[in-house]
Amino acid sequence: MSIDHPLTALAAQLERELDHAVELRHQLHAQPCLSGDEAAARDLVLAALPGGHGAAEVAGTGAVVRVGGGGPAIAVRGELDALAVHEDTGVPWASQRPGVMHACGHDVHLAALVALARAVDRAGGPAPLLAVLQPREETYPSGAQDISEDGILEREQCRATIGAHVQPLLAAGTVACTPGGVNASADEFTVTVRGSGGHAAYPHLTRDPVVTLAHVVVALQSVVSRGVDPMSSVVLSVTTLAAGTAPNVVPGSAEARGTLRAMRTADRQALHERLAETADLVARAHGCSADVEITCGEPVLDNDATLAAATQPLLATLGLKVATDLRSAGADDFSYFSERMPALMLFVGTHGGTEQLHSPTFLPPDERVRDVAHALLAGYLAAAERFVPRSLEAPEDTKGTEAAENAEATEDAP
Repeated sequence: MSIDHPLTALAAQLERELDHAVELRHQLHAQPCLSGDEAAARDLVLAALPGGHGAAEVAGTGAVVRVGGGGPAIAVRGELDALAVHEDTGVPWASQRPGVMHACGHDVHLAALVALARAVDRAGGPAPLLAVLQPREETYPSGAQDISEDGILEREQCRATIGAHVQPLLAAGTVACTPGGVNASADEFTVTVRGSGGHAAYPHLTRDPVVTLAHVVVALQSVVSRGVDPMSSVVLSVTTLAAGTAPNVVPGSAEARGTLRAMRTADRQALHERLAETADLVARAHGCSADVEITCGEPVLDNDATLAAATQPLLATLGLKVATDLRSAGADDFSYFSERMPALMLFVGTHGGTEQLHSPTFLPPDERVRDVAHALLAGYLAAAERFVPRSLEAPEDTKGTEAAENAEATEDAP
């Protein structure tokens, strides 16, 4: 069987699921849940998923649901959590929880995942689908890391993982399917300079950590510009400074914090060493000492090149414009999945640059549920073709053929 048959059947069934998916999107948007407290959102999604009553709990407030039988499967992720943002959209289905909002599109992603899972259940698919309902994408500890380390994806015989994220920098109808690194690693660092405090009128009797820290911050700007290949993408940003409590006192210590992002794992590791070395040497040159603490966050999100190439023509067949060069120094913990198995993150256009993620007014139109569902469908089918090849050799009278024909004559259950 060629991949054309499951694409046609599933795309047709997906259209029938969209009204239900949009309704679910509205329900999720109106009742957003913060990271770590997603049980209500999880249960709402499980009620809409085929086989949701048999879900396996994972990462505390997350769950996985297998759709389409046993054997090797393709995992498709949706994020459960919202953000601590006060909504300012004015839609009838706006957040009913003050100070909490789906300002990153996770409600759209979840609705699209449910539409795809229901389509696979009703029209049949070339491989089982494992719906991954992930908590804590927006905060630490990472829900994706917990799921990855749990080993449940391996126990469920997942061969690849697919994700999609709305992206307001892209025009509606465009999907970025870029091979290689698409999101940076994201680490946080704290530099603490310790000196010898005293009266500000007698600076010669002190070892001033404030002046020393200022020199450290300036020196860190050269870590990237003079320590990394200019063709590599790296960001080192110092974002907070703290020292002292009185204008006439030289404090005993000063602290700087910031973020370090890299598109290549080798650069990430080298920069950890250079950051610590630079802070130490500059501090010692001023008679002080420096301690550097690095908190490792998400690794580089690396899209499988073969999977991306196989997905691109399917996106085009579904009527989506394909971009292949979108990369961002932003981070997504989907990267923990890409560390363990072939993975593909697709970015789905919403506005073309007129809105921003995490904004109080960020609200992708309901039509984007369809685009995200189509993106997930394309990735799922490409992964099945690439990593579960025998799944496409089933005879023509399988469940997919029968269900696709029967669906034309029956009205879908809610």
